[in-house]
Amino acid sequence: MEVLEQPVALRPAVAEPLVDEAAARRSLRGQISRLERELGDAVCAAYPRVAAPTLTARRAGPRMLSLGELEALRDELADRLRDLRGELAAQAERQQANRLLIERMLLAPAEHKWVRVSNADLGLPGCKSWHVRPRAGLIGMLAGWWHVKISSGCPLPGGSRRSPRPRPASAIPSR
Repeated sequence: MEVLEQPVALRPAVAEPLVDEAAARRSLRGQISRLERELGDAVCAAYPRVAAPTLTARRAGPRMLSLGELEALRDELADRLRDLRGELAAQAERQQANRLLIERMLLAPAEHKWVRVSNADLGLPGCKSWHVRPRAGLIGMLAGWWHVKISSGCPLPGGSRRSPRPRPASAIPSR
């Protein structure tokens, strides 16, 4: 058996990271972009519009985020998206309740005196509204004649004033 007189030079032990940092960054950036896209889609799909949630203030200027900062950003986006979805679900429930209210108004108008529901309350564009009013004004109110009046929509852009009609040339006095 041979004995080595000189000790064998051992390489210093290099601790390899357990996580591949580049792969972790790619994964986190992909998750962040997916969450941002879902957040934008949810805000754009809502009607009436809801305010886009804002993130907490970050340091200005371009820089490379650490893994911890990327994870914090991802978690914050996920929280904002969850909150926005909850808000949109509550809005959808209110809109459904207003649709049911319109059905009840049409079935029994006397039980819903002076109630008004607009298209915005239903999540629809436009100015249409349903309003329970007395038929024939004060006499109808005293007699209990209630009905649902459906508005004709948005007013004309000129307001309630009618534009003056052009006069025929023969009606213009000559000098």
